Amino acid sequence: MRQIAGLGISTQRATFITWHRRTGKPFHNFISWQDLRSSELVNSWNKSLLLKVVHVIFTVLHFLTGNDRYLAPSFLTFSTQQTSMKLSWVFKNIHEAEEAAKKNNCCFGTVDTWLLYRLTKGSVYATDYSNASATGVFEPFTKCWNPTLCNLLSIPMSIYPPVKDTSFNFGSTDSEIFGVPIPIMAVVADQQSAMFGECCFHPGDVKLTMGTGGFWNVNTGEHLFASRRGLYPLIGWKIGEEVVYLTEGCMSDIGTAIRWAQDINLFTNVDETEKMARSIVDSQGVCFVPGFQVSVNDPYLCASFMGLKPSTTRNHLVRAILESVAFRNKQLYDIIVKKVRIPLQTIRADGGVSNNSFVMQMTSDLINKKIEKPANADMSSLGAAFLAGLASGFWTDKEQLKKLRRIEAVFEPQKDLEEYKPAMDTWLQAMKRSLHW
Repeated sequence: MRQIAGLGISTQRATFITWHRRTGKPFHNFISWQDLRSSELVNSWNKSLLLKVVHVIFTVLHFLTGNDRYLAPSFLTFSTQQTSMKLSWVFKNIHEAEEAAKKNNCCFGTVDTWLLYRLTKGSVYATDYSNASATGVFEPFTKCWNPTLCNLLSIPMSIYPPVKDTSFNFGSTDSEIFGVPIPIMAVVADQQSAMFGECCFHPGDVKLTMGTGGFWNVNTGEHLFASRRGLYPLIGWKIGEEVVYLTEGCMSDIGTAIRWAQDINLFTNVDETEKMARSIVDSQGVCFVPGFQVSVNDPYLCASFMGLKPSTTRNHLVRAILESVAFRNKQLYDIIVKKVRIPLQTIRADGGVSNNSFVMQMTSDLINKKIEKPANADMSSLGAAFLAGLASGFWTDKEQLKKLRRIEAVFEPQKDLEEYKPAMDTWLQAMKRSLHW
C-alpha cells in the first residue's frame, strides 16, 4: 500500500444521497440516475404555466442579449434523469431531510462526494466540476450551483458541496481503511473520465460509450455550447486554469435492454448475440423499441417488439435489439453533426456493448465514419488513473498519456447507408407507434 502514489475516483453520475451534516446518517438510500419516482412531478412541471412563463422570459433575454446561457432555459424540459427533480421529490417527501435543510444540517452528494466523505471519515466534503455539471443543478456558464433553478424547485442552496478541480489533491484516506493514508488525487464523473481515458483531448474528438446507457460526448474545447434539443453541455474536466467543455447526447437503456433479453432467456451469454445476429440476413421486419426508462421527450413511450410473425425466431429478436442500438447511435450522431459547430475528428468507442462487433460495424456503416475501439473497454477507470497520475506527478503531461493508448480494432464503413434505409424507416415507424402509450 505504501507504494501507491495516489488514487482516483470515477463514479456513476447523478446518482445521489442526502445525509445529516453532524451525524453523517443518510436520510434515504442512493437514488439512481435511472430512478423514476419523480415522474409525476416531471409531468406536472412540464405541463405547468410557470414553466411556460420561464420559457418566454429566457427567450426574450436570449433575443436581447445574444448570450447563450439564456438559450437552455428558453426550452427547459424536465426529465426523470435529472437530479433536480429527484431532489425536489426528496424535500417534498422526506420530512427529516426537509427539517435538517432548514437548520443547514443537510448535505447533498453524488456517489463521488459520499465516497470522499466516507474514505476520509468525514473530513472532506467536496465534488469536482465534472460531477457537479452532470447533476443539471450546476450552471456550467457561471460554474456555480444554480440559484434560479433551486428557487424554482424549492431546493435549499445550503445543501451543496464545494466544487474542486478534477485533477486535485482532495486529501488522504483515513489510515484505518487501507492501513496507510493514500492521497486522493482525482475525482471525476464516469463519462468524462472515459473521455479522458480515451485521450479525447482536442476539440472535435468524439467518445461513444455503450454500457448501461449510451453516451456520445464531443470535446468542444474552451467553447461551451448551450443546450439544444437532445444535447446538453457539460464540464469535461478542470485542471488548474484549463477548463474543457463537452457536448453530450444520451440513450438511457442500451445495456438494460440487452440484460433484460438475457433475463428472459433470449440468449445465455451476451457473447452469443453477435453470432445470433449474423446468422440471419435481416430481422425479417421485426423492430425493437427501447423504452424501459421514461423518455425525455415522451414519458409514456413504451418498450415493444413490432413486426412479429410466426416465422420469428430468437435470432430475429436479438438482431432487432442490437439494430436498435445502432439506429439510435445514428440518430444522435446526426443531431451532433447538425447542432455542434465543430468539425468532428476521431470517434472512439468503449463500454461493454462496444465488444459487440455487430453493433460497432453497423454503427460505422450508418454514420459513414471510422470508429476506434481500445484494447481495454473500461475507460472510466483508466481516465481516473490518468488524472490521479497527473496530479501526483507520476505523468507530467497528456502527451505521455497518448503513448499509452492501445487500439484493439478499427471499424470502417463497409456498406452504403442506403442498404439500411428500409430497415431504419421501419424502425422509425415503430418508434412513432410506441409513443404516448
